[in-house]
Amino acid sequence: MWQMPDFLMQVLWEGFVAGILYALIALGFVLIFKASGIFNFAQGIMVVFSGLTLVGLHELGVPAWLALLFTLATMYALAYSVERLILRNLVNQPDIILFMATIGLTNILIGMGQWIFGGETKTMITKELFLPSGSSVWEPGGGLVIFQHIDIAAAVIAAVLIIGLALFFSKTKVGRALRAVADDHQASLSVGISLNHIWVITWFAAGIVALVTGIMWGARSDVSFSLQIIALKALPVLVLGGFTSVPGAIVGGLIIGIGEKVFEIYWGPLFGSGVEGWFAYVIALVFLLYRPQGLFGEKIIERV
Repeated sequence: MWQMPDFLMQVLWEGFVAGILYALIALGFVLIFKASGIFNFAQGIMVVFSGLTLVGLHELGVPAWLALLFTLATMYALAYSVERLILRNLVNQPDIILFMATIGLTNILIGMGQWIFGGETKTMITKELFLPSGSSVWEPGGGLVIFQHIDIAAAVIAAVLIIGLALFFSKTKVGRALRAVADDHQASLSVGISLNHIWVITWFAAGIVALVTGIMWGARSDVSFSLQIIALKALPVLVLGGFTSVPGAIVGGLIIGIGEKVFEIYWGPLFGSGVEGWFAYVIALVFLLYRPQGLFGEKIIERV
């Protein structure tokens, strides 16, 4: 009878956790792209900025729960400012202009983050946020799998957030309005839906996703500006799953997370070190060549 190698269970678990967190980052991109058609290049730095804000406020003596509320307020202020200063002035402009605007926003947030919080690495306040520490051991069939408690918490929190957002989009009046705006801006305006209001809500939701992602990634590897490099892993996830699909973000994240871990173990010695760094982008390139709309994306048909 075939038996799974002991270490493979550990690799699959670590890949699953990484995949869930990749999916969480990608979800922030999907939310904004669905509602406004903008590819928000700043989503990665929003993850870093929210984490730095939370830790920085706590370092100033603000209690953790109050720092969390202030950080949420900061992300709402960012969403409101983006709508007022960028989206409202650039509405109906070509996509490339809106994309360049988010690159500008990225540089602004990087500058503000380094000016306010400095460039050093900060430790996430896991204990103050009542996040678990330590690990548990599972021995399936004589094997050994180590589960870090923070990884379990990250997977559960990410899953709850994803399910909550899915229910919000499908069951609430505001969620249905967001979906209507995503489908047709002009039709939404004709029935009285305020695009400006919807955009603020969308960017704030993406800010909440960024904050949760920043907390979870920060708890696993501290908070630093290098996290925005990890956030770029969301790009292959989006290519695989589709830029407008929440289920696609989840499936794409799991494929990338598990795939890069397994590939590193089994084919790393053949291809050299650093397989995790380029595996996701090679898979994305294959999809761009043969299925550019992704697994769950809609195929764009242009008529003359």
